[in-house]
Amino acid sequence: MFSYEVIKVDKHTGARVGRLVTPHGEVMTPVFMPVGTNATVKSLTPEAVDRTGASIVLANTYHLYLRPGHELVEKAGGLHKFMNWNKPILTDSGGFQVFSLSKLRKITDDGVTFGSYIDGSRHHLTPEDAVRVQNALGADIIMAFDECTSADTDYRKSGRAMERTLRWLDRCVKAHTDWDRQMLFPIIQGNMYEDLRKESAKATAEYARCGIAIGGLSVGEPKEVMYRMLELLRPYYPQDQPRYLMGVGSPDCLVEGVMRGIDMFDCVLPTRIARNGMAFTRNGNMTLRNAKYKEDFSPVEENCDCYCCRNFSRAYLRHLINSDEILGGELLSMHNIRFLVKLTEDMRTAIMHDEFADFYKDFKEKYAWDRKV
Repeated sequence: MFSYEVIKVDKHTGARVGRLVTPHGEVMTPVFMPVGTNATVKSLTPEAVDRTGASIVLANTYHLYLRPGHELVEKAGGLHKFMNWNKPILTDSGGFQVFSLSKLRKITDDGVTFGSYIDGSRHHLTPEDAVRVQNALGADIIMAFDECTSADTDYRKSGRAMERTLRWLDRCVKAHTDWDRQMLFPIIQGNMYEDLRKESAKATAEYARCGIAIGGLSVGEPKEVMYRMLELLRPYYPQDQPRYLMGVGSPDCLVEGVMRGIDMFDCVLPTRIARNGMAFTRNGNMTLRNAKYKEDFSPVEENCDCYCCRNFSRAYLRHLINSDEILGGELLSMHNIRFLVKLTEDMRTAIMHDEFADFYKDFKEKYAWDRKV
């Protein structure tokens, strides 16, 4: 039920276009995956997400395990029926959320004991538990349980976490049985240490059947360090499988990632900044709260084909955001997700014509993450 085909490799850069086949449909790569943390992309209906061109979404195992519970989702027929999304779904393992959201946690070789961010209740998750929870959720792609470390973690602790992640990976693979229904992606760790990253990549690749993930990046390190890690890892990926850079979703990181051989991305960023009144554009980021947009009746971005830009002005969006109207965040979420989806579509077109180097150069000249337009 799962396959991946590399359709085209740009002859100048090595950037790739591919087709990932899953039980719930095909995903063309490079691809951006909107994040539906609690089985919903915040403020958007499945129909609205579909209109952005998104072909796959992500849901969070940690959150759904705590509420409403994976058993309930399984009784509902799995995530696809529960959230009424008939395209592919990917679930993370919960490892990153344990790292980022749980102040009280204890990590041992057996698993992780942590406090719920909801009510403080204590829970214990093993690699086998993480697989069973994801089996119950029913996503097309599930992730191995890993130990993520912050960017400032020292070498010794990073090495121990990487080795534990590999031991947990072996247990995850043994616990997972239905490979035709769900594909398990292993995760490369190793923090910002080159030898640890290489060791992890080599060992992790042996477990990859139809995809491999890169975790532990975009966790506080400068972007240049992340790009250096991606350059380092590039020779060690399986050539005939998609590479998934976890938790990365700013436009510049997508383009830089594709330049370095990455195929899949996800992030809460486009919807999070939308709720704060910020929109992606090809020239930089636009803060719609600003007074200069009060009488600006042009769309967020000219020639954008999203529902927001086709129907509403900057002035109206500014009014909504400054009035704390939910619709403002909803419309900008549509725009930001469509922006990233369209960006991946444009990158695929450039790669198919061996023009990604020109696309990359043009994008770098026009776009800056910290530029306000």
